[in-house]
Amino acid sequence: MSDFVIRPLTDDDKPWVQQVATTLWGSTRMVSRGKLWDMTELPGYLAESDGRAVGLLTYKIKGDECELASLNALTPGKGIGSALIEELKAKAKEMGCKKIIVITTNDNTNALHFYQKRGFVIGAVRINELENSRKLKPEIPLIGDDGIPLRDEIELEMVLV
Repeated sequence: MSDFVIRPLTDDDKPWVQQVATTLWGSTRMVSRGKLWDMTELPGYLAESDGRAVGLLTYKIKGDECELASLNALTPGKGIGSALIEELKAKAKEMGCKKIIVITTNDNTNALHFYQKRGFVIGAVRINELENSRKLKPEIPLIGDDGIPLRDEIELEMVLV
């Protein structure tokens, strides 16, 4: 039994989403596949433990595709991220989506491990895409995790059955 519950985001959660996004991502603006959107305007899920937010997932559905926009487990290793993905899978299926995609960057080896262990496969690599993304979101750093230059978008996908 987990020591957290997952619930849909509400308008009352927007200030918290803004704070977390700004702290962890540099702003509430997200860029993937050449598109910019605001995380506070996306639907999502919140994981809570003892009345405290411990995880966040935001997503966007377009047609029969669900894009996982952001995923943050504030207490790693507790199953929060996995549980949030399971909640999204159920929602995506309910909405008639055929797959879930998630975009990460070439430096984010932790995300690549995490998503692949949960059934995602690499669907596309967009070389030097972050050069274009910085035109929409200039605060994207040049250097990422482990001193790796931030250059490429890696798209992972999970086909829903």
